[in-house]
Amino acid sequence: MSAVQLAKGQNAPLSASQVAVTVQVGAAADLSALLLTSDGRVRGDQDIVFYNQPEGPGVRCIPPSGGQPWQLQVRLGELPPEIEKVRVVTSLDEAGRTFGSLVSAPVAVVTSADGAPLAQAELSGLSSESILIAVEFYRRNGEWKLRSVGQGYGGGLADLLRDHGVDVADEPATAATVPAANNPASQPVSTQPPAPAPRRPDPYASDAMAAPSPAPAPAAPPTSQGGHDPYAQAPAAPAGDDGSRLTRGRPVNLSKGQSVNLRKDDGSNLSLVRMGLGWDPVQQGGMLSRRTAEVDLDASAILLAGDDIVDLVFYNRLSSADGSVRHTGDNRTGAGDGDDEVIMVDLNRIPVHVTSVILVVSSYEGHTFQMVQNAFCRLIDEAGRGGELVRYQLSGGDATTGMVMAALRRTGSGWRMQAIGEAVPARVPQEIFPMMSRFAQ
Repeated sequence: MSAVQLAKGQNAPLSASQVAVTVQVGAAADLSALLLTSDGRVRGDQDIVFYNQPEGPGVRCIPPSGGQPWQLQVRLGELPPEIEKVRVVTSLDEAGRTFGSLVSAPVAVVTSADGAPLAQAELSGLSSESILIAVEFYRRNGEWKLRSVGQGYGGGLADLLRDHGVDVADEPATAATVPAANNPASQPVSTQPPAPAPRRPDPYASDAMAAPSPAPAPAAPPTSQGGHDPYAQAPAAPAGDDGSRLTRGRPVNLSKGQSVNLRKDDGSNLSLVRMGLGWDPVQQGGMLSRRTAEVDLDASAILLAGDDIVDLVFYNRLSSADGSVRHTGDNRTGAGDGDDEVIMVDLNRIPVHVTSVILVVSSYEGHTFQMVQNAFCRLIDEAGRGGELVRYQLSGGDATTGMVMAALRRTGSGWRMQAIGEAVPARVPQEIFPMMSRFAQ
């Protein structure tokens, strides 16, 4: 089956309900979609699908991989009934570049979900445009059809958005604001899948402390309570109360300086816990031009015996010498929901001379906490049913590259978690070492 060749303005029926669109461009370019009602306007932000909002109702934006360009997948049967058109938009990444400067005209290719060719449209006749509507899907008498559009915009993104009911009072009318890949517009989008990020060098490797010899570890705590729920039907006690106990499903929210016993409702102490640390990069710019920086923060755990540092767990050393504290791996962006980095702590295996485990976050790349929002630290009972028990939400963003988030403190009756939230000038956890006496018990 050969693809239907469409000239500008021509249309064709669609024989598939799920289709994919790519646009072959002789330069770095991206792909976006506008979902339009009968008046040719978007209903809101949810109807603009692009690199920073890759999912919309019935539409998905797929980044380049394996040498393939950006792709839009459209599930026509899942589009909301009030959506009458889906316009496919391509834009050049390089600031100042126009389609007229390209050696060959862009070509839009439409296939079915299984890759069978459906239609192809050469988008010729362009000159000073940096962004264009390639093709559109539209409803006619309850059926979906395809049209070759090829309409470019000399005024760039701002002109296109105004045509579709978007307020662009704050949008600069330049190609630099086009939703390119997750790089500045001056950088071309790589068509190759990214290589795995190498492990970061440790600038203090030559001065790193000698790791103590591993001690024989006692058996891991059981992960089942034998049918007994230690959290059942018990009220949560206020944070900071020495008699407080933790209730699954009713997490304690700590404020700076507060602490809480790591004790269950049945009076037993927690054993294996997960410390989740998370943050979100601050978004900047307007609707389509809002770019989310890849903020690289690193969670680490510093083990103290009194004032003395006895071990460090971080991105270049993922486990303490005795195995009681383990880092699950480095997150380079902060993207996504939930925990960005996780540190597992087996409280029963921590050596008896260790009095505190200090949880810190630092930025190797020099990003400050002014660039992040929603930073938090939370504790989860990993040996129980995985429920969140304690959360500390950081407020405000300091112009520093490090933060001492929280501490696990050994007491005569077990362990406590304390919220600290103190900003420190540190890009790697070793730079916090000289300050550790402030955070010791």
